[in-house]
Amino acid sequence: MPPAIKRFLSLLTVFVVFFLLVTALRTWRNGGELGSLIPSFLKKHHNNRPETFTPSDKPALNLGDVEMLSRLNEEYARLTRAVVPSVVSIDTTGYRTEKLMDFWGRSRLQSYREQGQGSGVIVSKEGHIITNHHVIAGQQKITITLHGGKTYGATLIGEDPLLDIAVIKIDSKETFTPLKLGDSSLVEVGQLVFAVGNPFGLGETVTQGIISAKERSLSDNQRDLFQTDAAINPGNSGGPLVNLTGEIIGINVAIYSQDRANPGFQGVGFSIPSNEVAEALGQIINRGRPVRGFLGVQMLDLDPAVRSQLGYPDSNGSAVLSITPGSPAEGAGLRPDDVVVSYGGQVIKDTAQLISLVQRSAIGEKVTMVAWRKGELVTLEATITEATTAPVYTELAPGGKMRDNADIIRSVGVEVRDLTTNERLRGFRGVVVSAIMPGAQAEGILLPGDLIIALNNSQISSSNEFYLHLATSAAVQATTLHLIRAGKPIRLSLPAPEK
Repeated sequence: MPPAIKRFLSLLTVFVVFFLLVTALRTWRNGGELGSLIPSFLKKHHNNRPETFTPSDKPALNLGDVEMLSRLNEEYARLTRAVVPSVVSIDTTGYRTEKLMDFWGRSRLQSYREQGQGSGVIVSKEGHIITNHHVIAGQQKITITLHGGKTYGATLIGEDPLLDIAVIKIDSKETFTPLKLGDSSLVEVGQLVFAVGNPFGLGETVTQGIISAKERSLSDNQRDLFQTDAAINPGNSGGPLVNLTGEIIGINVAIYSQDRANPGFQGVGFSIPSNEVAEALGQIINRGRPVRGFLGVQMLDLDPAVRSQLGYPDSNGSAVLSITPGSPAEGAGLRPDDVVVSYGGQVIKDTAQLISLVQRSAIGEKVTMVAWRKGELVTLEATITEATTAPVYTELAPGGKMRDNADIIRSVGVEVRDLTTNERLRGFRGVVVSAIMPGAQAEGILLPGDLIIALNNSQISSSNEFYLHLATSAAVQATTLHLIRAGKPIRLSLPAPEK
């Protein structure tokens, strides 16, 4: 060993011994025990005898002492065993494309693979499954997993984006075990319910609660939702809400959460009533799409500013903003600034109720309406037609090339966001302007914070719907917008994008 290392080790030993002696002396002078300096794991354990440990060999109560709870426990388990085999987990795969810019300003398209999860419930022996539209929207591949772990592919049969319902079918000739759709009109507040689904991708989960409220509204097309305190979390979407006999009384669709970044259950969940689901299911099975009534009128809720502008004395009803040319509303004689107070014999409380009643009207049905017009009540009759979705048009740009919808939207230069659940619960409808691109056509016309409720007399309920209608309209014509700014209704016009 080199002399330098020997000297270092000798000095280190002297230092350690000196430190221990000083510490021991200070401990002794302060009345402490020298044994306290020895680490506990080095001390010899003087008690080598085993501890006395006597567990209880009996439960606190016998089943006979809690007969009612015991029966309730067994009924819960029996219901779960009957329902769970008909509930499926849904895994989806899709692709999202974004335009990226490099350092030199050159653009390129980048595709990303997206995966999603949700729940569904089998409603036919052939393997038809009801789920939420937002679970499978835009997805290229759908895989379902049954209770026993067996997986299948699935095919989309039809969808109702407004109600947020989709019907898919298992790619198999096997026979499956369906659940029955119950009568949601019989559901009462306070009834016990069970939510079944695949929260957070964990697999089948059953939670219990009650119907907390009825006729909750998240949008104009989701007006009569059930509210429940049965735990519903991300991944439960599309799963069933069942009653005590295992009938489907609702399809779980949303939760109320104050944390948008990390949504989780806070005691408030929402389900689409089974009667609405059954109606949409029948239309999709028979026609491949939902069928809704069309009146052809753009409406506005009667807030104080609107009532003051019209001179209308009541808070019930729905104000007419505009009439679609050639529509049933025009044929009935309805006019802008009328207030619809009754539809089909039902008193109208707000715009959402009127929209819901119109959409549920039978095609060809003659409906009697009562409208307030400058202080007088007039009775009108409209023949309801079928609502159709506006097609997506493209336009020939100079040089004969098809003009891309994205180019049209960029030239207008407006960015919107969907309403939050909280905003919908407060009664707002439409989309909110979040940004205006500098130098774009919308600059100086729209403002961040504007609430857009209609585009060319078409009700707007989502950002996707807004962009779809904007691209359709702005490609060929000026675009009329109905919006709320600082609590007041405004009608604006956007010029068509430059060619």
